[in-house]
Amino acid sequence: MSDKTIDHQMLENQLCFPLYAASRLVTRLYQPLLEQHKLTYTQYIVLMILWQYDGASIKQIGEKALLNTNTLTPLLKRMQLANILERVKSETDERLINIKLTDKGWQLKKELSCIPKQLISQTNYDTNNAMQLKNLLEYLISQLK
Repeated sequence: MSDKTIDHQMLENQLCFPLYAASRLVTRLYQPLLEQHKLTYTQYIVLMILWQYDGASIKQIGEKALLNTNTLTPLLKRMQLANILERVKSETDERLINIKLTDKGWQLKKELSCIPKQLISQTNYDTNNAMQLKNLLEYLISQLK
């Protein structure tokens, strides 16, 4: 089919819509698992970043999560109020704030460790296909940054 015969304004011909729909559906799968811990999917992403990079700066977290500061700041404040993390002045530059997990934040790592396996079992998605899709999405993200 030539490019001239494709109506690029039709929803089914868009690349963006399947990405959007898949993202929403995957987030919906996470929702009941995270609600038990009073967490949103975005907070879960921040937790995963901090489990790997505890003490990261707000800027570093934003870069990893692809979140703007105006989205990230209120989210971090809510997590701080829930005693999941704390803001700590940088030892090297007092103008910078680093984000550190509290004991509760580290406890959540243990409590949420079953989520990836639960999601895999819910989707029945072949591991090879999942890895191929992940690699393609990572490539797309790298091209769009």
